[in-house]
Amino acid sequence: MSTSTPLTAEARMSHQDEAEDGIPLSAILDAVLPHTKKIVAGALLAGAAGYGVSMLITPIFTARATIISPQQQQNSAAAALQSLGALAGLAGGGGIKSPADQYVSVMQSVTVSNRIIDRFKLMSLYEAKFRQDAIKQLSGNVRITPGKKDNLIDIDVDDEDPKRAAEIANAYVEELRWVTNHLALTEAQQRRAFFDQQLHQTKDALQAAQLQVQKTGFTAGALKSEPKAAAEAYARTKAEIAATEVRLGALRKSLTDNSPEVQQQAAALASLRAQLSQFERPLESSSNQDYVTAYREFKYQEALFEIYAKQFELAKMDEAREGTLIQVLDPATPPERKSKPRRAAIAVASAVIAGLLLTAFFAVRGLRRRNASV
Repeated sequence: MSTSTPLTAEARMSHQDEAEDGIPLSAILDAVLPHTKKIVAGALLAGAAGYGVSMLITPIFTARATIISPQQQQNSAAAALQSLGALAGLAGGGGIKSPADQYVSVMQSVTVSNRIIDRFKLMSLYEAKFRQDAIKQLSGNVRITPGKKDNLIDIDVDDEDPKRAAEIANAYVEELRWVTNHLALTEAQQRRAFFDQQLHQTKDALQAAQLQVQKTGFTAGALKSEPKAAAEAYARTKAEIAATEVRLGALRKSLTDNSPEVQQQAAALASLRAQLSQFERPLESSSNQDYVTAYREFKYQEALFEIYAKQFELAKMDEAREGTLIQVLDPATPPERKSKPRRAAIAVASAVIAGLLLTAFFAVRGLRRRNASV
């Protein structure tokens, strides 16, 4: 009896040291190794069950269409505006830093989504009660990603029908072309829209100025008289003022009034206005003044009309060239193999998870029994 007491105390001290140092690996192995066959069998059963469940999941096919991202033609825009003199600075405005990102956003827009939904009758296919739900489900099935270095845009579409997946992917390319033809997205399209608006306004003003000149009773001989030269000089000066004002307004959107470019254009505008004031000095004869004033306005509107008409045609040419830049590198074709579910991956993941859970279970149970027996 005297020898049992020191052994019990020693065992207690050893148990206390193990508790302080943590659970030894040998204890865990002793708890798990006897159940190795059970763990392996359970993992295999879980893997087989996971594979069987994956067989019940509807296969999904992924179709991909790849296009070359359209690029804006900055140099062409600058060349188109060189003949406009002071307006040439408009072409140097900051363009879009990443055109690919903009075209991706266009294809992900609600407008394009609605057209895709209506085109393929996705409301009934997705069994969606509201259009917003159909748009959300379509967005989950479509991935549009721009390339970081290769300037390509990939359009991936998931669908249960491989043929429909390819058709939807190609439809996004067609919708992109439709949007770019109806909206002023590129720099050339923006210039075309601007000059188109200015052209219509100038045309109306030119017709009104022509009526005013006709009311003064001018004749063919009057056109050859001295006021004609003065009126042409007046018209040129006024046209230059209009061009300078547009350029100054564009510069003030991105620069401060203290910048050299803004001050230079402001000084040029003041000089042109001073010249214009000299042309507008009162004349001695009121009848001549009416004729010259009307003729000046007519020549001014005529000069503006010619400028805007020329720039409008150049912008249309640039727009036509840019319209062909949406090129399909790889059109989508019906995929031959499903993209998901990945049955092998599901089976392996199920087996691994089941094996880890069983290992943890037997380890915890064995350690508890060991602690209870101490």
